[in-house]
Amino acid sequence: MYERSSVAELADSLRSELNRYSEGGKLPSSRALVERFRVSPVTVSRALAQLAAEGLVVTRPGAGAFRARPRTRAHATGDTSWQEVALSAEGAGDVIPRSVDATGVLGSLTAPPAGVIELNSGYLHPCLQPERALAAALARAGRRPGAWGRPPVEGLPELRDWFAREVGGALTASDVLVTAGGQSALTTALRALAPPGAPILVESPTYPGLLAIARASGCRPVPVPVDAEGVRPDLLAAAFEATGARVFVCQPLFQNPTGAVLAPGRRAEVLRIARAAGAFVVEDDYARALAHEDAGPLPLPLAAEDPDGVVVHVRSLTKAASPSLRVGALAARGPVVDRLRAIQVVDSFFVPRPLQEAALELVGAPAWPRHLKAVAAELRHRRDVLAGALRRELPAVAPAHLPTGGYQLWARLAHGSDDAFAAAALRAGVAVAPGRPYFCAEPPGPYVRLSFAGVSGAGELAEVVRRLASGLQDPL
Repeated sequence: MYERSSVAELADSLRSELNRYSEGGKLPSSRALVERFRVSPVTVSRALAQLAAEGLVVTRPGAGAFRARPRTRAHATGDTSWQEVALSAEGAGDVIPRSVDATGVLGSLTAPPAGVIELNSGYLHPCLQPERALAAALARAGRRPGAWGRPPVEGLPELRDWFAREVGGALTASDVLVTAGGQSALTTALRALAPPGAPILVESPTYPGLLAIARASGCRPVPVPVDAEGVRPDLLAAAFEATGARVFVCQPLFQNPTGAVLAPGRRAEVLRIARAAGAFVVEDDYARALAHEDAGPLPLPLAAEDPDGVVVHVRSLTKAASPSLRVGALAARGPVVDRLRAIQVVDSFFVPRPLQEAALELVGAPAWPRHLKAVAAELRHRRDVLAGALRRELPAVAPAHLPTGGYQLWARLAHGSDDAFAAAALRAGVAVAPGRPYFCAEPPGPYVRLSFAGVSGAGELAEVVRRLASGLQDPL
């Protein structure tokens, strides 16, 4: 049994028995709980800590654990209906309503109901995460001199230097800011580069979290269609001319959700078009560490081939390691670095130093390249298993393009709506992501995104297709 499961089960057992004890009454000793439930002292300690956090028990060092007295409400719940008016009232100067629609993001962050297989996750399953290496890195980081002190606001110099080397080109540590993951980096970039009301060019389809950032900042996302070779330069140039936009956000490598890689002939063209428009290209390089085993040599980041400071590069360790290792970077050249730094400092001061130290320990350990190699092989295997099963059992949902990186398949439905498909899939015990949230304008058709990273293994992917085939009953 996993330790986390043991803790939860012990906490449930103790919670159900609390009525046996009077308020302030003492619970059995830790030793007695170890013997009775046949768990480790660490499990007992964590279970009691969980109950203490819930306010059900009180722990007193040297004395033991006691049933807590019930908390009394200070006052009855008030009337909050006035907030509906306050939150919906837009200011007279607001060009774009700054409402927040996080539906597309929450879909990949919310745990599905029990028994439902998660095919909409944006993160690696725990069995694919380097948990031992992370634990060792965090332990070593905590013992580093000054590990709990205040870090430089730009980030630890050694970590900034590592990110600069990863991006390549002529970038140095002075061109890099450490951020709290990729989402935070994108938020900082958009806030620094586009004022409220400004148009922002985005790939279509694109990552829903980016659309949420843009709209929450009061900006107007404008779609530029993507095909099998990435964004179309002719439409990008037309969009710059029509909107006067000064920002284009793209994912040139394993684009989310299509998996497209920007074609060699388009890379220089995209930079030339942006430079002519006096615009920045925000390069979200989210999946470089998620290349599949058969990907071959990867193209350099756009930032590595950009001497003029057109590209603001976003990189993160989160996708390849753990959802909780929220460490990323912004890399850029020129005066924009000062603007990015100012926005980040105002928002969050700095990324906690222990997390930065742990990230340094992780990427410097021999286990890191071994982990990336294992993930590359497993993601390729899962991609092939899922795509093969779809071709055999549900050809109407089989994707036209197999990506060589990332963690998802993007499929256009033969007929029917994506929402209806997602609802039918959920009834069959599978959570998928409907395609509509990936478009900031009307979609050209119904799509679904199927992620193969968040399941426990290839066997579960075969079960996914079996459930869909038997439970959808021709929803398309």
